[in-house]
Amino acid sequence: MTSPASSQPATPPTASGVATTPSADPDSGHGSRPAVRLGGAVWLALAVVYVVWGSTYLAIRIALETMPSFLSAAARFLTAGLLLLGYLLVRRGPAGLRVSPRQLASAALVGVLLLTGGNGLVVLGETSIPSGLAALLVAAVPLWMVVLTAIGGDRPRRAEVAGVLLGLVGLGVLSAPAIGGSIEPLGVILIICATVTWAAGSFASKKIPMPGNVLAASAYQMLAGGFCNLLIALVRGEQHGLDLGAVSGRSWLALGYLVLFGSLLAFTAYAWLLRSAPLTLVATYAYVNPVVAVLLGWLILAEPLTGPTLAGGAIVVAGVCLVVSVSRRPSRPARAKSPAPSESPAPSESPAKGPSAR
Repeated sequence: MTSPASSQPATPPTASGVATTPSADPDSGHGSRPAVRLGGAVWLALAVVYVVWGSTYLAIRIALETMPSFLSAAARFLTAGLLLLGYLLVRRGPAGLRVSPRQLASAALVGVLLLTGGNGLVVLGETSIPSGLAALLVAAVPLWMVVLTAIGGDRPRRAEVAGVLLGLVGLGVLSAPAIGGSIEPLGVILIICATVTWAAGSFASKKIPMPGNVLAASAYQMLAGGFCNLLIALVRGEQHGLDLGAVSGRSWLALGYLVLFGSLLAFTAYAWLLRSAPLTLVATYAYVNPVVAVLLGWLILAEPLTGPTLAGGAIVVAGVCLVVSVSRRPSRPARAKSPAPSESPAPSESPAKGPSAR
């Protein structure tokens, strides 16, 4: 499942597990953005986000075939975070990593909420439920964001409330096999908890000071989330009996894919899109990713496409479409608050793909 750190409404989680937000247009003097021409680069970047973030659910499932859950998540985000730090050091020197203690603490908190509470629970949940079902459940993140913003005093529109209710009906349909015993109930519960935690991290990133540098914020979030995943893995005893030689080649390839493509390439494409394309267009990944995940799980892992999965997924996607289309309208005064002059808006981990990035 993404989360802006500014007043813009949050988008669902992403494959990188880092949410992002567009900064205000320096020439306009406010948060609105002039019309842009959608060229081939925009559609190429969208294709990357659609396919790569949608495929991370499948990659997680393959990695878990021979890797412990939280250890694999820790390896993914610690590696990606260190690579991103190295890139920033080479390109910008130590100044590129400089943040205030408060910003560092904020990035660490959001990283733990998104990448441990969000992505970590998705990884654990995928040990017992199909990757396609996990992706469909994660698609509910924007619905929880509406609930949290309402609790925070931002009164939702009627259409947003309708979208939340519709999405909850879809979650009920998706959860029906677990109630009936054909799907592991704990796996469904873990994924639903992950969506709530991811939404909480996304919401928190809008309220606390985040690092102004997008890449630095993402690196610190990944390192904090990865370190917390490592601690949980050690407490769970996942290190006992771990034999790296027994890890299959396809699991190693899946982990490498998650690091390089899910946590670095797709995030870079998404961050660029937020500055180059309308947010309404970028937000469509929230309901395209689950479709990609379900199809890949069916094609590659032969995961069944059951009636409840298809029906519930369609209902959830419809609810998310309704919420995203309404909440992206710029006419909402309660969300027009500008960030403090000293602190630029920064991403947390977005995503829009969800905790998988993810």
